[in-house]
Amino acid sequence: MRTYTIDDFKANLSKILDWVREGESIALAYGQKKEIFAYLVACNTQAPKKRELGLLANKAKISFQDDFKMTESELFYL
Repeated sequence: MRTYTIDDFKANLSKILDWVREGESIALAYGQKKEIFAYLVACNTQAPKKRELGLLANKAKISFQDDFKMTESELFYL
């Protein structure tokens, strides 16, 4: 993964977007400490990961009925 500051990102935008399109992940850093605040990844490279139950692994099971529906905004504002 390559890391770029905002100034470098702006100066090399088209080249960086080509790399992202090819599947490379890019980290964006900001400030004097160059703290990473964002990642650029191609939208088709990230497959949804199966969520684990953490402390309840092998102790609990979760399942949803076929008619269960919740929008993304409802999920994040619960």
